[in-house]
Formats: sequence, structure tokens, C-alpha cells
Amino acid sequence: MAEDNPPLYGVGDASFQAAGSREGIFKLVNEFFDRMGSDERFATIWNMHPDDKDISRDKLARFLCGWLGGPKLYREKYGSIGIPRVHQHLAIETAERDQWLICMGETVEEQDFDPSFKTYLMEQLFVPAEAVRRRIAGLPKMER
Repeated sequence: MAEDNPPLYGVGDASFQAAGSREGIFKLVNEFFDRMGSDERFATIWNMHPDDKDISRDKLARFLCGWLGGPKLYREKYGSIGIPRVHQHLAIETAERDQWLICMGETVEEQDFDPSFKTYLMEQLFVPAEAVRRRIAGLPKMER
């Protein structure tokens, strides 16, 4: 049954709630990293992370909590973040961006999220993924 007033993702904490709050986001990130580490298609991006993936998992989950409108957990533990800047040391081009998006997309698809949120989330995740690629490639910033 469709809701009369579906949530407006991107407003307040609607996206954070749609992702299952902190618990749902940490689950998503753990399953994303598990997929990345167990599927040869994602070996390139897996190998870009430090050997101890626990910090990478924690950083991504904390970032997503705040980015989706929830508590700013990344800032509380690690300080401020500029996504393109913190990835600047990595050779991220179209192939690596796409590996990340495919791995995340497959993981998102398996979550118990509303289908409209799955679509919204992947559309939104493309923006920082592309910003990282463009920054590293030396291309101008994307227009919004």
C-alpha cells in the first residue's frame, strides 16, 4: 500500500531513517566491504584501502550517517572531511568510480530499503563518486 505522504529524501533526517538509521548504515557498509573483498570484480578498489579495513568501514559508515542527515559521527571521531581531497592520493578514474558504484549498488539492492530510496541513494552517491574522479583527473568541478 502506497503512503499518502512518502518521505522526502534529502530533507531533515528522512534519508538517514530510510537507510535504517545508524544500525542500517553500518550494516550496509559492512556488507559493501564484505562484497568488495570477496568479489574479484572489485579487487582494484579493495586494494586501494589499507590492509586493516576496519578503519575504512568505520569512516564510510560514520560519513554516510551524517551525509544522509543523521548525526555527524564522522566529524565527532575524525574531524571534517572533503571527499575528493581525502581520496586525492588514489588513482581513481572512471573504471574505479564504476567499480565502487557497482559494488555499492549491488549491496544497496540487497538491503531492506524502500525501492524509491534505493534509487535515490544510488543517484546521490554518484555525485561524490564523480567528484572524486573529476578532482583526481584534474577536471573542473561539476555544475549543480
